[in-house]
Amino acid sequence: MTLTDRLKRARDSFGRRAWGDAFGELSAADLEGLLDVEDLERLSVAAYMVGRDDECADAWMRAHQEWLRRGEGERAARCALWQALVLLFRGDLAPAMGWTARARRILESGRYDCVERSWLLMLTALPVMFQGDPEGAYPSFLEAGEIGERFGDPDTTTFARLGRGMSLILQDRVTDGMALLDEVMVAVTSDEVSPIIAGIAYCQVIDLCQGVFDLRRAREWTAALSRWCDSQPDHVPFRGNCLVHRCEIFQLQGEWRTAHDEARRACERLSGPPSWDSLGSAYYQLAEIQRLRGEFVQAEESYRKASAAGREPEPGMSLLRLAQGRVHVAAAAIRRVLEEAQHHLERSRVLPAYVEIVLEANDVSAARVAADELAQIAADLDAPYLHALAAHSSGAVRLAEGDSRAALTELREAHRSWRDLDAPHQAARSRVLIGLACLDLGDVGNAELEFEAARGVFKDLGAAVDLEQVARLLGMPSRAPGGLSAREKEVLVLVAAGKSNRGVATALSISEKTVARHLSNIFLKLAISSRTEATVYAYQHGLVH
Repeated sequence: MTLTDRLKRARDSFGRRAWGDAFGELSAADLEGLLDVEDLERLSVAAYMVGRDDECADAWMRAHQEWLRRGEGERAARCALWQALVLLFRGDLAPAMGWTARARRILESGRYDCVERSWLLMLTALPVMFQGDPEGAYPSFLEAGEIGERFGDPDTTTFARLGRGMSLILQDRVTDGMALLDEVMVAVTSDEVSPIIAGIAYCQVIDLCQGVFDLRRAREWTAALSRWCDSQPDHVPFRGNCLVHRCEIFQLQGEWRTAHDEARRACERLSGPPSWDSLGSAYYQLAEIQRLRGEFVQAEESYRKASAAGREPEPGMSLLRLAQGRVHVAAAAIRRVLEEAQHHLERSRVLPAYVEIVLEANDVSAARVAADELAQIAADLDAPYLHALAAHSSGAVRLAEGDSRAALTELREAHRSWRDLDAPHQAARSRVLIGLACLDLGDVGNAELEFEAARGVFKDLGAAVDLEQVARLLGMPSRAPGGLSAREKEVLVLVAAGKSNRGVATALSISEKTVARHLSNIFLKLAISSRTEATVYAYQHGLVH
């Protein structure tokens, strides 16, 4: 194959966004010293899109140095700024700022009037915004957009709108911010911007939509991101984030099996090398599904992995403790988490779990204060998802306060809202509380209807913890094999995995004495007399595989 043919095929693969082919062909040509500087830039993009960070950085650096050697300061600065952008969104702030400083020196020394000045403004503004000063960052994004429009550069103008939208949302100007983000996504879905900018825009916009509980937009843009990823099967960087977002949407919609599989795939893809800063979110989503399905040992491990990857494992970990029956441990943890939460969006993610846990701890007055705060946040943001959470929490508190009639009103509102949001698990949980309110008012018949309806949903979802609760309300036998409690089932699973009493105690954060007591109960309930028999039982009944 001639040099011309090889480069033509490599460039054609790049143009078709067949990133694996483009990277392979450009890398082969590079080894033979056949790439010019513009092909080095193509190699950088292709390497990034297939997740080859080291090769990407090396190609950007060599392209940067070659443009400098040729006296092309603008192009050299552009390579430095692309390098900085990639590093910044990987979480590598210090080297990103180093490359930004190099680009600034080049542009200032040459007094260039070019579109690269807009990137210099934005890469300086992004850390300011991320470090808590979105208002201070906003003018830089505005000026950058004006420069981009003057030079007719779609990447610059789109990214500047993204920065402005993010800044406005962080200033609680959600409506104005969302309008800008919609405009960003028009440019992205119309294929007006480069692939790296498109991927960053997709993920940031979806994160922001979920951050302000705009589930309609989050669902729409997640579906669009999935299509974008599927059209480029070789590409790596954004697919992991896509899987995390898809997992969250699937979980809400009640497609738990799919959500579980997506979360596992995200963990595998994001664990690297190189590892990604969204790995913690992937493990957290996996833990959430495992907790809801009653897989407590696996959930605890996943929450711990989320924490190790830099993601706060709350409020999920506290809800796990509650499901394990460790109410006081859960209450202490969730109180600490709420005290540390400052921004109202951050608090709104903790408050529903806080209400649920402190009600179990019989602290009704604290639950009332938290439910009222959640209702106020929902009123301020006017997000349907938050309204549903607030109505459910307030209804639960009114039930605990003994005002069952008022509770019914709020719980029925919550149930309608969850159905409108296509959230079957949350809707079924509201129906359980509606049933309890009916029961308190002496309406046994309708209470049973509510419990039965909720039970059907929980069974379809595989919601083991909720299924146990509603089975007790209906006077049905325990779903767990042999009538084991949730904690006893955890102990049995760990014993079947070969752990000693000390190992079980460490894994569950309980004493060896408590483990011995649980084992005694397990042996009695299952009519067995040894750990070997317990292990056989666990395998036979599908508790371990």
